[in-house]
Amino acid sequence: MSFYRNAVWFVKGLQEYTKSGYEAAAKHFVAADLDVNLSGRSFMITGANSGIGKATAQEIASRGGTIHMVCRNEGRAEAAKEEIVERSKNQNVHVHIVDMSSAREVWEFAQKFSQSNTVHVLINNAGCMVNQRELTEEGLEKNFATNTLGTYILTTALIPALKKVEDPRVVTVSSGGMLTQKLNVDDLQFEKGTFEGTMVYAQNKRQQVILTDRWASQHKEIHFSCMHPGWADTPAVQTSMPSFHAKMQNKLRTEAMGGDTAVWLSVSAAAIKQPSGLFFQDRKAFKP
Repeated sequence: MSFYRNAVWFVKGLQEYTKSGYEAAAKHFVAADLDVNLSGRSFMITGANSGIGKATAQEIASRGGTIHMVCRNEGRAEAAKEEIVERSKNQNVHVHIVDMSSAREVWEFAQKFSQSNTVHVLINNAGCMVNQRELTEEGLEKNFATNTLGTYILTTALIPALKKVEDPRVVTVSSGGMLTQKLNVDDLQFEKGTFEGTMVYAQNKRQQVILTDRWASQHKEIHFSCMHPGWADTPAVQTSMPSFHAKMQNKLRTEAMGGDTAVWLSVSAAAIKQPSGLFFQDRKAFKP
């Protein structure tokens, strides 16, 4: 990324992506948008055991939705499930153990799930930022395998099931970091040049935005959207970007603030009045 593009993005981030940016945007939110009863609707959320995914699952469960948590670590997933159930008083919370970086595992899970379950909304939240180039067992660069290919396979595999229900939606948690990157289709595995985790992650998030636009044009029956959660204080940020977290800790959004737009896109009637395929920040669409 160029120094200029990065600097402009960071200044924008300080104004809009922080806790104060959310609080300013929230003054214009319509509170009634989230006053919904989600009983009878099923939500699949990847990476739902912590951070934005868990906060999103909590909000939806509290409104009566059935939750399918797709997680990699069974212990952390079960602990998160117990907390969500306890706080929401909603017993319809289910755990599925899937490694989103494994193409075969994701495909097999989606096929099996579709045979015996209904899904109304898919929330593609799982992601990773590995700062050194690492390959999966299938020989794929791990960030791309998780963030892009895993998201693509799960969404594609569930499209037939989504088309069978009323008001189907797919929401993908992208990142404003993708604004620092133009799409580069010549090196999807990041085999050339210096490997930089934040750049790779931003490329993956740009790819998710492009996929959302393409899916929307191909599958008119489903409402697709993607969103930027802002800079939130999550375990992933603490682990993957420790220096950024240390410097920005007091300015970061809460996990619930980060998940607010994902919840809004998943449950509100207002969201589906927007065209399919758009990128959202704080409940507003803008051109990425």
